[in-house]
Amino acid sequence: MTLPPALETLRKEIRGYAREYGLDFFEVFFEVLTHDQMNEVAAYGGFPTRYPHWRFGMEYEHLKKSYSYGLHKIYEMVINNDPCTAYLLESNSLVDQKIVMAHVYGHSDFFKNNVWFGKTNRKMLDEMANHATRIRRYMEKHGVEAVEDFVDVCLSIESLIDPHSQFITRDKTPDGTEKGDEEKQIVHRLRSKDYMMNFINPPDFLESQRQKLEGERAKARRVPEEPVRDVMKFLIDYAPLDAWQREVLSIIREEAYYFAPQGQTKIMNEGWASYWHSKIMTERALTDAEVIDYADHHSGTVASHPGRLNPYKLGLELFKDIEDRWNKGKFGKEYDECDDIREKRDWDLHLGLGRQKVFEVRKFHNDITFIDTFLTPEFCQDHKLFTFGYSKKTATWQITAREFRKIKNQLLFGLTNHGQPFIFVHDANYANRGELFLSHRHEGMDLKQDWARETLRNIQRIWSRPVHIRTVVEEKPKLLSFDGSEYTEKEAGEDLQVA
Repeated sequence: MTLPPALETLRKEIRGYAREYGLDFFEVFFEVLTHDQMNEVAAYGGFPTRYPHWRFGMEYEHLKKSYSYGLHKIYEMVINNDPCTAYLLESNSLVDQKIVMAHVYGHSDFFKNNVWFGKTNRKMLDEMANHATRIRRYMEKHGVEAVEDFVDVCLSIESLIDPHSQFITRDKTPDGTEKGDEEKQIVHRLRSKDYMMNFINPPDFLESQRQKLEGERAKARRVPEEPVRDVMKFLIDYAPLDAWQREVLSIIREEAYYFAPQGQTKIMNEGWASYWHSKIMTERALTDAEVIDYADHHSGTVASHPGRLNPYKLGLELFKDIEDRWNKGKFGKEYDECDDIREKRDWDLHLGLGRQKVFEVRKFHNDITFIDTFLTPEFCQDHKLFTFGYSKKTATWQITAREFRKIKNQLLFGLTNHGQPFIFVHDANYANRGELFLSHRHEGMDLKQDWARETLRNIQRIWSRPVHIRTVVEEKPKLLSFDGSEYTEKEAGEDLQVA
């Protein structure tokens, strides 16, 4: 779609500023949408085409009502694709369009250069359309209700993937197999001279012994041999599914992996885009007449809200803090060991390494390593960060801690695995009955019982045999099970080890 002349002029201007600052982005194509069109695209996760499913309609109705009541307004959306597709809201003022364009170029630079996006499909716009076509064909062949019902089941486990698996490279043997996958069975031979070899060690007997050893090894081998975190992949490989069901599960898994890096880098990604839209606007693109409107809209973007973390605010301020620290040399052994508060506050070695450092951080980190590495006590103090909790005594929410370590731990705890539980496939032949045994690696938060029940029910539908999960409920080990008709909960024995 061709932009109106005024917006095309702004696009070229903002794009030029972004290049001058050193941003390296995919080419970006902007489209202008009405409020209703923007809500439609947002309901599809930013894509113009997705497979048919009731949840997209439900999300659209939610967004439409929320906008009608003045509870939200979507200014922009951008898709991680090559080239990027981004959407502008038709009713935005010109200063808003400038902010959005600068913000989008920041996102595109992050998508292209951050290592956590390195394995994503850069042609996902086309892939999503292919997914939609394939699922529509299955609906025509097997019925809308059957396919949509199975999609529901798959979506309930879309978080049960391993976001790090795409970055793991396993050692290979010279024949191309993974080391340890196929250990050759050694059949011991009796010593003999060459001319007596076939008599002392008959080939047929040796072959039968080798097959016997292989059979015993296969019988003893547990599937999987090691706990598997990618539950979806395990079900695709081993569950007794029809061909179309396996394909649908694969589609949902592929899309889950595509969106995973966005969850891993939400604070960094939004912080980076906000850093650059504020830099470009305040230093290059703003006119005198636009300053007030820009300040009003930018402050709304990075405003703090009671009871929740604003990723735009935290990411932006942390990037600015990193730039300032590396410009002034506020890092390293000498700085860390300085005990004089005034000296540390006025510390300035005039190194000028800030811009180089933020580009380096943008390339290698995700939210967890970003917070873990660069959040400092001084930053928490300057920005008045604290933790809070609900007090049963007063029936109110109260500040629980201002200590740096507790603040940092709380942030990291909420970011770990996107706040989702760690679930592993532990045994596909539990109790030697072909039942699936899962384990929950407890990280201090119990499973939500209603969610656990429904998820077990859905996994059992895929596996078709009883499914169990070992977890912790109120600090006691429990075994939750669903056999296809009845849900049970019992004390877990010590012999059931978690991953």
